Amino acid sequence: MATFVLVPGLWLGGWAWREVTARLRGQGHEVHPVTLTGVAERAHLAGPEVSLETHTLDIVRLIEMEELHDVVLVGHSGGGLPVTQAADRIPDRIARTVYVESGPMPDGMSQFDSHPPEEQERLRGVIGDGHLLPPPAWNPAEDPQNLAGLDDATLALLRRRSTPHPLRAATDPVRRTGARPVPTALVASTFPLKVVEDMIAQGHPFFAGLAGGQLHALPTGHWPMLSEPKGLAEVLDSIARS
Repeated sequence: MATFVLVPGLWLGGWAWREVTARLRGQGHEVHPVTLTGVAERAHLAGPEVSLETHTLDIVRLIEMEELHDVVLVGHSGGGLPVTQAADRIPDRIARTVYVESGPMPDGMSQFDSHPPEEQERLRGVIGDGHLLPPPAWNPAEDPQNLAGLDDATLALLRRRSTPHPLRAATDPVRRTGARPVPTALVASTFPLKVVEDMIAQGHPFFAGLAGGQLHALPTGHWPMLSEPKGLAEVLDSIARS
């Protein structure tokens, strides 16, 4: 059986992986859901010094202290950036990196860079001089594609439990050392695989690093661990067994 480390995206803690974790453990896997510094139950640690490097070290130290090897390292959305850096730091401990609604950003690119300029400007207006990125309103009328598949109870849960995210985790660029790359996989929910394949072929920075990796479709919204936890656990199990 595999060893999973599950890293959530912006605004969420390890709690978001609860049902996926239970299903993977039920299949015999070892699973470590992560809450990054400054978020969820660790929100009291948020400060302007919390950075992408901080979140990378959260992952690296967990893997080292738990003496984990052959890890299937999973990053959802913005969690893909610290996952990319962590895999670059300790490639000999990582069996595969799995990007859920994310991708291995190239050196020098940040999460903010993945947004068009007008969206970046809007976000900076919301943030002002602060060091935290507030969570969205979780309103399906405003964001139907990304929130697809989430029922009223789950949306209410997100409104209660999501917390502001350290801004530097989204604005700091990825820095790679040039270490040996590890195998990759993608779980795409809002991107059709044909679009992903075309973007890989074109060398698009979002997905170029997935060339030669596994590609899996799980059609739902942007938060499949909450909208399709059974399906996501099944895909992760199949990746671990491949």
